[in-house]
Amino acid sequence: MALSNSIFLKDGTAQGVAKQRLIETLAEPDKRVIIDTHAERFVIGASFVKLMGHKLNVWLAQKIAPGFHEHIISRTRFIDELIKTSSTDGAEQYVILGAGYDLRAHRLNLPSSLRIFEVDQPEVQNRKRSKLPKELLNSTNVTYVTVDFTHQSLTKQLVDAGFNRRKSTIFTLEGVSQYITKEAISSTIQEIASLTQAASSTFFISYVDESLEKNPEACFGKGYPKAAKRAKLITNLSAKAGEPWISFYSAEEIESLLSQNGYSVKENVTLENLNSHYFAPVGRALPENEIFKLEHFVVAQSHFGSKPIE
Repeated sequence: MALSNSIFLKDGTAQGVAKQRLIETLAEPDKRVIIDTHAERFVIGASFVKLMGHKLNVWLAQKIAPGFHEHIISRTRFIDELIKTSSTDGAEQYVILGAGYDLRAHRLNLPSSLRIFEVDQPEVQNRKRSKLPKELLNSTNVTYVTVDFTHQSLTKQLVDAGFNRRKSTIFTLEGVSQYITKEAISSTIQEIASLTQAASSTFFISYVDESLEKNPEACFGKGYPKAAKRAKLITNLSAKAGEPWISFYSAEEIESLLSQNGYSVKENVTLENLNSHYFAPVGRALPENEIFKLEHFVVAQSHFGSKPIE
């Protein structure tokens, strides 16, 4: 079973995440957690967002869902650090699945020896490339891999684009698992595991906690205002935008799924864990009643590395 087309068509979501990166970039240099000088190119109404400034934008976000902005930024920073550490520790390839408006290839000052593959549908990729400065498009270590899953294989397209099955690789699948079926996620992980049997690999995936449906208060910090109503609001807004959340997981379910495909979970964290690491040092630590922790960030390491390719 091939990857689902729906993984790669989340332009509205991609714009929303880019907006949060833009807002964070507007913070004072000693107060911001990440910086993305290109994010504004992908945000509708970017000039208005910039006019409002960081504090007002974050204040407005707090009115809708306390901690939402910090949640997105903590996820961004967490993956940033994972990629930088992995490239320092010997990762030779980085595959961004459903890259959308991800700009890590251009903003993290990654080593030129790290081969980066941005995988997406041609329409989304063309839109992204049309908005990037021309000098960025000429980055020699970035390869754009277009995949039409109605008749193309991810494995074939990656290998044809120069992916080396014998080189250590890190894969990221950020902010999409809730939008697609569990079967699509399972088949994605299976294909990645098969693709990397001859080398070590690291896999990042984020997922929405199943408690969102069963016990929404558990997805927020103690005392979070109107947690159940806000959980419903968040899911309703996504559905109205044409991107309903359909898949939710427990930590045990994710761990089992990864284990079946030769991966061991090394980290499973949320904003609750990262608040003190990222926001406290810049004087922006959130109180318990503003902690937004419905999405988990998972890092898994493969057991492979010595198997011959069959």
